[in-house]
Amino acid sequence: MHGKELKRSSSDADAIPERPLRAATKEMAMTSVQAPRSLAFVALGTALLAMSYHTAAPAQSPGTGDLSIELIDPDVLRVCADPRNLPFSSEAGEGFENKLAEFVAQKLNKKLAYTFFPQATGFVRMTLGSHRCDVIMGFPQGDDLAQGTNPYYRTAYALVVKPDGGLGEVTTLADQRLKDKRIGIVAGTPPATIMAHNGLMDKAKPYPLMIDTRVDSSAAAMIKDLMSGEIDAGVLWGPMAGYYAKQSNPPLKVTPLVHESSGPRLIYRIGMGVRVADQNWKRLLNRLIQDNQLAINKILLGYDVPLLDEKNHIITAETATKQP
Repeated sequence: MHGKELKRSSSDADAIPERPLRAATKEMAMTSVQAPRSLAFVALGTALLAMSYHTAAPAQSPGTGDLSIELIDPDVLRVCADPRNLPFSSEAGEGFENKLAEFVAQKLNKKLAYTFFPQATGFVRMTLGSHRCDVIMGFPQGDDLAQGTNPYYRTAYALVVKPDGGLGEVTTLADQRLKDKRIGIVAGTPPATIMAHNGLMDKAKPYPLMIDTRVDSSAAAMIKDLMSGEIDAGVLWGPMAGYYAKQSNPPLKVTPLVHESSGPRLIYRIGMGVRVADQNWKRLLNRLIQDNQLAINKILLGYDVPLLDEKNHIITAETATKQP
């Protein structure tokens, strides 16, 4: 899951990419059922009631395989999500994972429901692990807290700069043009290690990984500082970099860091997360991803996620027919 503590893995990446982590609060998770254009929220008691109903096997939906033994309600796509974590998800359904969930629900002919919970320590345990929902829409390959589906996109940490600031051609953190620059970095993330290897931390401006996303955003703060000249460049997780750079006026330049030769790798494959026991559910999602990759690419590109193919070439709207 995005947002857990960094860890080593044997997959495409040496560590797990970050998303904004919400600091521990007394806020409780909420469950909602999404109508076509609105969200209707109900109390946590409804979610707990659904959990108690798990022992009853609901009727099997046509064409889904034997999902009745795995899913509480095979007629509803129950998604685990953070309520305030753009560009990934929000209560208002504004994130690209919300749009992907809507697409998946439509393809599976299911209603869409959410269990919202802060993306912090305990997120998987309190959502997927507690059977309050059945899928995490964005889950990095190599994370062992849940079982991942086949990946549906591949991306990387990225350097964000002003297009006219003299750093537009920089493609690696080892570039000598960065030596005297102040670079924004989210503390504790993999590129911080590479920056340290290249002697860039003395002037670096760190931004917190652990934040309360109800009131704060490290990515937004970094972009604001870049626009004001407080920093000369920023390093962000690819989806955040693309989303916030496009919102800036004028738009900022985003360069995926795919040419680093030392330190932890910065490229990751992202799929969906399900429970380890839910094998039929995973296979169904794998088929859906395979059959609808072009439509998924379109959703991601609509949020300016820097997509990479297996040769680390950037996937654009014109080249989106290729698999990531």
